[in-house]
Amino acid sequence: MSLLTLKDAGIPLGAPLFPQLDLTLDPGDRLAIVAPNGRGKSTLLQAIAGSADLTTGEITRRRGLVTGTLTQDMPQGLAPLPLRDAVRAAGVEDEDWRVDIALDDLEIPQALRDRRMGDLSGGWQRLAMLARVWVTDPDLILMDEPTNHLDLSRIGLLQRWIAALPRATALIIVSHDRAFLDDVCTRTLFL
Repeated sequence: MSLLTLKDAGIPLGAPLFPQLDLTLDPGDRLAIVAPNGRGKSTLLQAIAGSADLTTGEITRRRGLVTGTLTQDMPQGLAPLPLRDAVRAAGVEDEDWRVDIALDDLEIPQALRDRRMGDLSGGWQRLAMLARVWVTDPDLILMDEPTNHLDLSRIGLLQRWIAALPRATALIIVSHDRAFLDDVCTRTLFL
């Protein structure tokens, strides 16, 4: 059974960003979205996440679908929180073990886990936000420019982390890093 289906989806912002888009995403799919800037990649992710509405068409989600979204920017209110608390704030207050596992999987050093999110480099913030997504145990992870602020070693870590995800976890990734997309995705949507 598919995780989600888009039928005749479209959003115009002055000009149509993506008119009449049909897409089916199954468990385990790893989809790259590629387009020039301003062509609707982030807007499409927002519509799939449910934080933006389609102008035309429809999105059908599997009942009980858990979606985690890694946005380009740090969500408001996280900057003053210690990294560990920012991850915990994703809704797993009573499950610290999930937080520790996510932080360990992403190789976030113990010394950084009690530092304020706003004091961390953009790369560490990015990995902390990814841990925040992962602790919710999503069926589908939406990633908007996941390699932003990451150096080559952290991009390699991210690639290994994605490769180690459970087979049924689906991904939709927007990125300008074509080498990264080629390594982690199994198909590409060109908008």
